Amino acid sequence: MGVWQLLMVGAVMLLGVLGVLIPGVPGTWLVWAAVLWWAMQDQSGLAWVLLVATTVLLLVNQVVVWQLPPRRIREVGVTRRMAVFAGAGSIAGFFLLPVIGGVLGFIGGIYTCERFRLGGHGAAMASTRAVMRAVGTSVLVELFTCLVIVGAWMGAVLSG
Repeated sequence: MGVWQLLMVGAVMLLGVLGVLIPGVPGTWLVWAAVLWWAMQDQSGLAWVLLVATTVLLLVNQVVVWQLPPRRIREVGVTRRMAVFAGAGSIAGFFLLPVIGGVLGFIGGIYTCERFRLGGHGAAMASTRAVMRAVGTSVLVELFTCLVIVGAWMGAVLSG
């Protein structure tokens, strides 16, 4: 697989990760489609194992998300700006501290957005807790799953 195709697969994965943060965009399935594309082109044993593992992980992810309480986005005041801050924090955290940094960056992005909006630490912390209780958990589960898959794909590409 050429460098340009790998960059395109990576771009589709990035769109999938960002799509997790936008309601209505099938972010997890974009990540799966990118892994499928890569596996079909690479056709190595590692590629097929990663595709199967990705499929199983995404199915488990769907079951976990269905078990969580329904999202109450409007009730807690989640805005597009907050989603941008959370997404940017997650992606930055992912590259600074692989995989687990994505979770910390997501929460940090929400806190930063609320700190700018509300002005104080106490109010921002209370709002961050409310957002995480209302919608953050389900988004965070999907985001963490996608980041694990992207990290595994990057490891497979770099090792092989």
